[in-house]
Amino acid sequence: MSDTQTAPLHPWRRFVAIGDSFTEGIGDPDPNVPGGVRGWADRVAEELGRTCPDFAYANLAIRGRLYKQIIEEQLEPAIDLKPDLVSFFAGGNDVIRRGDPDAIASDIEVAVAQLAETGTDIILWTGPDVGNTPVLNLIRGRSAIYNENMRTIAKRYNTFVVDLWATRQLVHEGMWAEDRLHFSPLGHHTIAREVLATLDVPNELREFKPHDPPQRTWRQDAEKDLVWARDHLGPWVMRRIRGESSGDAVHPKRPEASPVFGEGMPPGSASREAED
Repeated sequence: MSDTQTAPLHPWRRFVAIGDSFTEGIGDPDPNVPGGVRGWADRVAEELGRTCPDFAYANLAIRGRLYKQIIEEQLEPAIDLKPDLVSFFAGGNDVIRRGDPDAIASDIEVAVAQLAETGTDIILWTGPDVGNTPVLNLIRGRSAIYNENMRTIAKRYNTFVVDLWATRQLVHEGMWAEDRLHFSPLGHHTIAREVLATLDVPNELREFKPHDPPQRTWRQDAEKDLVWARDHLGPWVMRRIRGESSGDAVHPKRPEASPVFGEGMPPGSASREAED
């Protein structure tokens, strides 16, 4: 094993991620990992674990969760895992549903205070700029208020902030999955690079740029929007009407802190051994 593997490049040994579909990794399918989705958090954990044999990672996030559900269901279990690094992203689903970004921030700040009392380092987030996304562009103003509130909380509690709004490459169509609600594998990869840069951790993730989509006529754009509305927006609206969630009956994909590589990985993990 090389010296770079035996010399840790960061101070963290136990990383716990809590949140909704964004943190679970929806949009980045991988049948070889727990839950069948990889996502930015798995990618970050892989890099953090590459030089730390005793590094452990848990992901308690569940798709569709509102911020109060995340706090009620995931905060205490996360604290019980005794992490020294926690990612906490909540409220995106609430903002989409016309939630009050000030009320959301008030409750999130209470949860951040609880985490801060444990001594763990905390990662907070701003949401991405959805100004170019049909339908979601209607919440751009609320998203901006939410983001400013997150920056304020981060300053009060001296947390890290991953600024997705400022990560301008995320506005590219290729960064998003077909449902336009979740990030594509390239989007998750790009976000993982942004997290590691925020943490100032050297890593092996290369920068990849999306291909520009083929030029389309306005009629082709309209047809594409109609297909999206039928396949993704419509089912989402119907779940709201029925009071259902995409996360019903879904359990955390990594409920216990465990190694990312090698022996001790949870069932379904990819056998991604760090290279010698």
